[in-house]
Amino acid sequence: MLFVVRTTELLTVTWKDNSVVMIDQTKLPNKLEFVKCKTYERVADCIKNMVIRGAPAIGVAAAMGLALAALKSKTKTPDGLLHELDIAFKALRNTRPTAVNLLWALERVMKKANSQSSVKTIKAIVLNEALEMAKEDINTNKEMGVFGSALIEDGDNILTHCNAGALATVAYGTALGVLRAAKEQGKRISVIATETRPVLQGARLTAFELKHDGIDVSVAPDTAIGSLMSSGAVKKIIVGADRVLRTGHVFNKIGTYQVAVLANKHDLPLYVAAPLSTFDLKSDPDKVTIEQRPFDEITTMGGKRIVPKGVRVFNPAFDVTPPELISGIITEKGVLRPPYDMAIKTIIE
Repeated sequence: MLFVVRTTELLTVTWKDNSVVMIDQTKLPNKLEFVKCKTYERVADCIKNMVIRGAPAIGVAAAMGLALAALKSKTKTPDGLLHELDIAFKALRNTRPTAVNLLWALERVMKKANSQSSVKTIKAIVLNEALEMAKEDINTNKEMGVFGSALIEDGDNILTHCNAGALATVAYGTALGVLRAAKEQGKRISVIATETRPVLQGARLTAFELKHDGIDVSVAPDTAIGSLMSSGAVKKIIVGADRVLRTGHVFNKIGTYQVAVLANKHDLPLYVAAPLSTFDLKSDPDKVTIEQRPFDEITTMGGKRIVPKGVRVFNPAFDVTPPELISGIITEKGVLRPPYDMAIKTIIE
């Protein structure tokens, strides 16, 4: 099924005038500004510094970065162009290690590039593949929304962690796409967005885009999650994912694991919305690299130091939630249920 993008929808990353244009998410919610990237190095810098973030979004941005590398190349030979693309591939791949969509997108584009035998066709197919991935992302998110919205009941209060919305994808979103689809079906829903320390993706980004779409949203401190659940203020939890293993282990924004533990304690269903491009069928849970973010995300706030100098800091960007804490995984092919190793094998094969 093909879906149409509404003119009111936020487009996180686009290709325009031979440049990659993306929303600068570091400026939200106070300013809606766009960054124009004319080189793959600039795209890599934006991914690393979270100007653009969210697994599907950085995957598409990286693919477009390869398109920029191809476009800017002055080489006259296919081998020369493929060598330059490999350099760009490595630079983009090394920006953020945990989200699997990044590597998936880069490898997909490079596979297409390596199938061509002329400079002209390599350049054309690299750009075409990146643009096709952007279209697919929107369609995939809306397909997930259709399946996931069946899990939402009229009047539900839903908690979400971090930002798995339009800003984490090309448009529409994964976890928030499910909520958008429920609203489009006429269901009345309320959303609680965790603030998501230390970069506040929930308070800044999720609240911004849900308010933009007219969905009732409140923000709560990460430390209030247990209290809200025990009081009955939460009926369901829906989050996104940066990597889903064949075992059903889910790597997502730091804090997701504690949300899942608390949800389990209070007998609340926790659903993960993730496209199949986020699935990693090769890695074991203990072999996935957890990105460590800069210490100043913890030690400063608003440019002011809040932690004494000389104090050690932990700042992992992600954690892992085991499959026994997950009620279902929403994909563009349907909702997967435990045992996940069998469900994932069936749906992908």
